[in-house]
Amino acid sequence: MDLSTKIKILADSAKYDASCASSGSSRRAFPSGLGASSSCGLCHSYTPDGRCISLLKILLTNYCVYDCAYCVNRVSNDVPRARFTTQEIVDLTVDFYRRNYIEGLFLSSGVIRTADYTMEQMIDVARTLRTVHRFGGYIHLKAIAGASAELVRLAGLWADRLSANIELPTQTDLDQLAPEKKFTVIEGTMGEIRSRAEESRAERKRSRKAPAFAPAGQSTQLIVGATPSSDTAIIQLASRLYAGYKLRRVYYSGFSPYPQADSRLPLKPPPLVREHRLYQADWLMRYYGFEADEITSPEQPNLDLDRDPKLAWALRHREFFPVDVNRAPREALLRVPGIGHQNVGRILSIRRYHRITLADLAKLRVAMTRVKPFVVTADANSEALKVDRSDLDGLVAVPRQIGLFDAASSALSGEL
Repeated sequence: MDLSTKIKILADSAKYDASCASSGSSRRAFPSGLGASSSCGLCHSYTPDGRCISLLKILLTNYCVYDCAYCVNRVSNDVPRARFTTQEIVDLTVDFYRRNYIEGLFLSSGVIRTADYTMEQMIDVARTLRTVHRFGGYIHLKAIAGASAELVRLAGLWADRLSANIELPTQTDLDQLAPEKKFTVIEGTMGEIRSRAEESRAERKRSRKAPAFAPAGQSTQLIVGATPSSDTAIIQLASRLYAGYKLRRVYYSGFSPYPQADSRLPLKPPPLVREHRLYQADWLMRYYGFEADEITSPEQPNLDLDRDPKLAWALRHREFFPVDVNRAPREALLRVPGIGHQNVGRILSIRRYHRITLADLAKLRVAMTRVKPFVVTADANSEALKVDRSDLDGLVAVPRQIGLFDAASSALSGEL
């Protein structure tokens, strides 16, 4: 099989893995070496299907010994198979980098033979890039769940970020669709990455010459919509992973049906907006001080597709509002719909010098339609904001349908 055919097969197979990041690590260029990476992020481009990329995102191989029903590369599926050699991936990465096509490498793989054997092959790619070509660009390696502690250590020494994908929100879901995989094994690998990272940070405090371990941290991926599990289960798992394993990111990937799929799988993908709402909920936990059990409720275990989760929370907790923007603490301001965490900082700074009015909020370009019913300013009192619940719902309701780029724009603006 020629190289171009391998690229076509293995790059296409890699598109289902969403847990690739392109920032979070600073690595200086090696003397007489190739490239560097920056913590502020890399340059991005867009593929024809709208995905934002900056990395050579590819699989070592799409051969796999596992039979995960949701995976197009499962062992029982009849798809074209291919496998790169270590040198082929190294040459592709170096050639593409020199042509300014990419800023780094995201390397994943199906499991061939054993977890340790697969991990060894991936480590060999990263080690060759770093030592032979003095490659200073970004490298993200998939940590194969169940690989030995020593291999995890080596992977973290050569890679900027590691990710062990947990994929489904409950062990029951895994038992149904991926019986070879176990939460305990996947989380064991996450725990090993966390422990090695903590040891590395302690060593680097004693000596700056100590090697860094996966300086961009670790991430994971959850598949949304492949099972009936609720958003509550997904959000609670994400919260536990953030707290227990110090993850940098949890990526949410909507299930993508494929031809001749297993009968246990849904025939249609989940609404794109559901994936978007989960990312918004994720930001509420990471940046806005929300607990997982606040975002959904037993009565409504799935996120409202019509409203962002902060707005939905505000409508359920009218007793919390209105919030006085001139007096409220940071924690309360973060819960006001339409005010992002950056604007909260600006509000706290401005009110040290003068009382904030609605005009001041408008100058900050907050989402005024959503903000007004929930705040008191120097020129607006609480009596004027006491409206009926039915009126409030109509005032802040948003259309049910949301476009892909509208959703992306909303997320980037931080106006949650």
